[in-house]
Amino acid sequence: MPKAVIDNNAVSLAGDFAVLSQLSLRGYDANMTLGRTKSVDILVSDPGTGRMLKLEVKTSYKSGGSAGGNTKLFGKYESAWIMGEKHEVIRDPDLFYCFVNIGEDTKQFRFFIVPSEVVADYVKGQHQLWLNADKGHSRTNRMRTFRIGLESEKYPFPTPTAKKYEDNWEFRK
Repeated sequence: MPKAVIDNNAVSLAGDFAVLSQLSLRGYDANMTLGRTKSVDILVSDPGTGRMLKLEVKTSYKSGGSAGGNTKLFGKYESAWIMGEKHEVIRDPDLFYCFVNIGEDTKQFRFFIVPSEVVADYVKGQHQLWLNADKGHSRTNRMRTFRIGLESEKYPFPTPTAKKYEDNWEFRK
């Protein structure tokens, strides 16, 4: 049987539903937003505390061996997701990003739950580093990259790590 091509919409939905299932298993009330709710894919309520949160889900679908990488400028990293310029300024204490990595070869899911402030700082910092490395050329690009770093690596600016944010279902800052 030939390998099926899975489109980006299917990958995105798989990530959203995987996050919903994890939240349900942890006792949260969670609902996917429908329509055009900006920067919010899932609304989350903790029935025990009454805490209300918003989640934006970003999903990548890659083979386990290629999920991470190593760049001259940013170093080794666990996983990466494409972001937009707007993510540099979104700082909402009740908004978290859930970065989902689905192993194409294993169908295993990994979840990294990161506060919006941390994402904004990283995305802005990595883009500025990229611009500074330009050495006199005029770079413009609205795309940004969010990376989950490795605990053992040294980075040119604060980089969120898997150790701190993987399976952060308690929504710690």
